Amino acid sequence: MSLESVRAWLARHAPDLPIIETEESTATVLEAAQALGVAPARIAKTLAVRVNDEVFLLVTRGDARLDNRKTKAAFGGRPRMLGPEETLALTGHPVGGVCPFGLANPLPVHCDVSLRAFDEVFPAAGSLTSSVKVTPERLAALVATGWTDICRLPD
Repeated sequence: MSLESVRAWLARHAPDLPIIETEESTATVLEAAQALGVAPARIAKTLAVRVNDEVFLLVTRGDARLDNRKTKAAFGGRPRMLGPEETLALTGHPVGGVCPFGLANPLPVHCDVSLRAFDEVFPAAGSLTSSVKVTPERLAALVATGWTDICRLPD
């Protein structure tokens, strides 16, 4: 059902973006990178985050991590990842397939500036075996309330 909500959303908002379905799992950054034949950093992971009373989705590059200091400066509190059940209830997507498309409930979406290092990135498409290829700028134009800088890259 989650894949179908993404398929319907993309048909309305971005019919030129086909869903890539694989035989292999794309549920983790490393699995998605292997299945798609790209570097893990190019996987656009979507995190369900709570800061104080605000819940939002953050789309960031696969090798980035939330930075507590940056998040507190930008959003006024420490970030907390939502659990799998709450993530599914709010987004309609299972953990491993969470994406900013076809959401069950409207949520703010922020794209981390770390995505801009790539010409194309690969967010999930609502299931554990699906993805979409899109430019970071197009991704942000389609779903984001804005760009943010709350992640850190590996050393």
